[in-house]
Amino acid sequence: MVLLRRWAFLILGGALLMPYMMAGAVAGQLAGIAGPVGDPLLAAQPLVFVAVLPVVALTGLVLPVRVIELTAARVLLGVAVPAPAREARSWTERVSVATWFTLHLGLGGVVAGITLALPPFAVWLMLLPVMGARWRLDWVPDWMESWGPLVGPLVLALTVLAAAGAGAALARLAPPLLGPSPAERLAELERRAERLAERNRLARELHDSVGHALSVVTLQAGAAGRVLDADPAFARRALGAIEDSARAALEDLDHVLGLLREDAPAGPAARADRAGGAADGADGADGAGEGREPRGTLADLEGLLERTRLAGVPVEADVRGDLAALPAAISREAYRIVQEGLTNALRHAGAVPVTLRLAAGPDRLEVELANEVGPRARAARAGRGGRGLRGMRERVAVFRGEMSAGERDGRWRVRVCLPYGGAR
Repeated sequence: MVLLRRWAFLILGGALLMPYMMAGAVAGQLAGIAGPVGDPLLAAQPLVFVAVLPVVALTGLVLPVRVIELTAARVLLGVAVPAPAREARSWTERVSVATWFTLHLGLGGVVAGITLALPPFAVWLMLLPVMGARWRLDWVPDWMESWGPLVGPLVLALTVLAAAGAGAALARLAPPLLGPSPAERLAELERRAERLAERNRLARELHDSVGHALSVVTLQAGAAGRVLDADPAFARRALGAIEDSARAALEDLDHVLGLLREDAPAGPAARADRAGGAADGADGADGAGEGREPRGTLADLEGLLERTRLAGVPVEADVRGDLAALPAAISREAYRIVQEGLTNALRHAGAVPVTLRLAAGPDRLEVELANEVGPRARAARAGRGGRGLRGMRERVAVFRGEMSAGERDGRWRVRVCLPYGGAR
C-alpha cells in the first residue's frame, strides 16, 4: 500500500534525525539553554528541533546522500525519479539535495513523533470513560471524559492524514529536488543526440555500402549464371566483380564494426580485446589500423562504375573539374550519394542506361544522376522514398547543401549540390 510505504519513508527520516536531536539536546543541556534530555522526537523540545535543521542541511551539502535518498524515494515513495548521471557537484545541485534531505528528516521527525505520541493518546481517550478518575490527566478537561470515545478516532484520523499529506508532498518534490538538474538534463539530451546522430551515420554507411554491394552481387551472380556456358569470359568478369564487391563490402563492414567497438564500454574485456586489435592492426583486421578509416571516396569512382556496368547497367559518366582537389569529407559523402543513386537504379529501374554528371567548381560540387523510370521506380518518388533517399538527404543536410529527387519527362533525376567554400 502506497500510504504505508510512504509512512515508513517518513519514519526512516525520523530515525535519521534522531542522532541530530540527541546531539542538539546534549549541547543545549551543556549550554544551560535546554532541559533534561528526553525523547528527541516528541514536541517537548521544539527549540532543539529547529536548531538542528541547519546542521541537517549542512550535512546534506557535503555528504553523498543523493544516491541513498534517491533509492529510498523510488522504493518507498513510489515515484519515478530519473537517475542523475553523477553525484551532485555544482552548488545548485548540492542545495537541491540538501533541501530534500532537510525536508525528509524534518517532516519525518514530525510524523514519527506524531506516530509515537498520538495513537496511544487516542486509545487512552477512547478508554477514559471506563478507566476511572485515577487514570485522568490533570491537563485534560472534564468534558473529555464524555467526548473521549468520539475524539479518539478523530485523533487517529488526523495522524493518518498528517502522514498521507507529508508523504504526498515529498513524492511531489522528489523529482525536482533529487532528479537531474536542468544542466544535467541538457547534457543528457546532448549525449543522446550525439549517440542518435552517430547511429544514423553508421546506418547510412551500412545501407549505402553493404546494400549497394549486395545489389550488385545479386545481379552479377544472376547474369553470370545465365551466360556461364554461352559466354565464359563474361561470366569470369562477373565473378571477379562479385569478388571485388564482396571484398569492398567486408571492408566497409569492418570499418563500421570498428566504430561500434570504439563506442563500447571500456571494461577489462573490451580493453583487452582492443589491445589485441591494436596488435593486429598491421593487417587492418580489427579496427586499430586501416579498418577504422572511411573507405569510399571519389578516387574510387571508376571501380564503382565498372562494377555497376558489369551488373548489367550501362553508366555514362561526365566528370568536370578536379575531383582530387575536393575536401576529403565532400569526396566521401559524394561517393556515397553516387553509390546510393546507382543502387536505386539497379533495384528499381533494372538494366536501363544511367547518366552521371559530376561538376567540381571552386566552391561547390554538383552531382546529377538520371535514368529511365523502370516499372518499380515510381514507388520511390521524392518525399515517399525509402531509406536510400532519406540517407542521401541527411548527407546533404550535413553540408547545408541542396537536393531534389523526382520524375521528370519520363526520367528519374537526382540532383545534389554540396557547397564547401574554401575549405580544403
